[in-house]
Amino acid sequence: MAGQHWWRGAVIYQIYPRSFLDTDGDGIGDLPGIVDRLDYIASLGVDAIWISPFFKSPMADFGYDISDYRDVDPLFGTLEDFDRLLAQAHARGLKVMIDQVPSHCSIEHPWFVESRENRDNPKADWFVWADAKPDGSPPNNWLSIFGGVAWTWEPRRRQYYLHNFLSSQPQLNFHSAEVRAAQLDNLRFWLDRGVDGFRLDSINFPFHDAQLRDNPAKPMELRQGRGFSPDNPYAFQYHTYNNTRPENLGFLEDVRRLMDGYADVAALGEISSDDSLATMTEYVQPHRLHMGYSFELLTDDGSPAHIRRTVEALEAQLQEGWPCWAISNHDVQRAVTRWGGSEAGDALAKQLVALVCSLRGSVCLYQGEELGLPEADVPYESLQDPYGKAFWPNFKGRDGCRTPMPWGGTDNAGFSGAKPWLPVPEGHRLRSVDAQNADPASVLNAVRAFLHWRKTQPALTGGAIRFVDAPASILAFVREHAGERMLVAFNLSQSSVEWVPPERIALIDAPGIDTARLQGDALHFPPHGAAFARAV
Repeated sequence: MAGQHWWRGAVIYQIYPRSFLDTDGDGIGDLPGIVDRLDYIASLGVDAIWISPFFKSPMADFGYDISDYRDVDPLFGTLEDFDRLLAQAHARGLKVMIDQVPSHCSIEHPWFVESRENRDNPKADWFVWADAKPDGSPPNNWLSIFGGVAWTWEPRRRQYYLHNFLSSQPQLNFHSAEVRAAQLDNLRFWLDRGVDGFRLDSINFPFHDAQLRDNPAKPMELRQGRGFSPDNPYAFQYHTYNNTRPENLGFLEDVRRLMDGYADVAALGEISSDDSLATMTEYVQPHRLHMGYSFELLTDDGSPAHIRRTVEALEAQLQEGWPCWAISNHDVQRAVTRWGGSEAGDALAKQLVALVCSLRGSVCLYQGEELGLPEADVPYESLQDPYGKAFWPNFKGRDGCRTPMPWGGTDNAGFSGAKPWLPVPEGHRLRSVDAQNADPASVLNAVRAFLHWRKTQPALTGGAIRFVDAPASILAFVREHAGERMLVAFNLSQSSVEWVPPERIALIDAPGIDTARLQGDALHFPPHGAAFARAV
């Protein structure tokens, strides 16, 4: 990627630190564990790591409820451990992005502790406070993503406070210039420390409607998206007034001005709105965020038609902006299970990594994706996620994708010498790093080979994209860069498929995938096979 910003076309490896590697024997992963595995991460051929929150927190939402934005929680180590991680990653050519959660904090953050005491303290307007209606009910109909009303009564102020997530995650009031300045200062703290960028959590949530107007109801047939089934009343509304407000654009421009003062850093926004693709178009601009990703490819629909429709819709709108794609993360069921079911095999696992890494844009790969890990079935008695506990049994929460990384075949999969915070399923131990390192045909070795090859293909790291009509089970597109055209095609079915491309081609030896055969003018795909080719 010489001659361009490091993040354009980069593969970013997401680390969920409490599940990566435990080095101090408490059953929870830590920052020294990440340092110990940096050689492994570098061997994958990725360009950067994104570390989910490791800041001081009571861990009600496992780090996304921050009580100190500028310090490391003792569970994960110290600031010195982070500085060592940063230096060691940079020494291996890896960039380091960290999560930031600007819109809300922990109920234990000193800002909120002061704000809730009364209505005339210096932090009184740092959070979203509102009087009750005359009958004592909340000020409007806004709902929390994690279930129920988005307002909690605080007797000290005799007011309600807003929380878009857990009641222990109060919403900051971004209409306050002091709040905006404080959160920019927190970004500056980590930029000065040397980080290469941020993944900005729920970045369309900072502002709320100052008039606190009710959200409009959503028709029954539209109550879907980002996993919000009709079981969750959050799906019952258009979230017109509690997030994605127009005032937020100005804050994004403030973030960009700050980051433009540092050499080649990047802001990646997590965007989940009623129309996430339109919001990405607004947010990912040369004077706003560098990149954005939404949940359109993190849904249950992994069909070629859905993938094509999603990418084409974004491409038609995005213009100058740069997308980032993900099909797995710490919030959704793992992709091989979500799109392949309980019987998904290695061919699908290899294919999915190759597919997402062949779209135009940057990529986030989630730890364990390179092992082809399926979703873990976590029993209720072992469940940790408050979201899952609230909606059990129809929705089991996020613990199934957060189980510890399997490094070896021992009882705790080499993750910890103690009982892990979540159980490690037997199927994951069989797919451990040690086991796959020893198998030349493993998903891990296939992913390594493909990612290293991808780095040598400018059409894949930076080229334009144009989709090609093909049979229903095949996703086909052309990537083009500097006059070079590459045809890319994936058979997303469990059956063999034949397809005659619109022009004569010659296959390219793309390692790490089950490759189609070319007989005459026809491509013959094995189940979950792929083809990379050039026109002749």
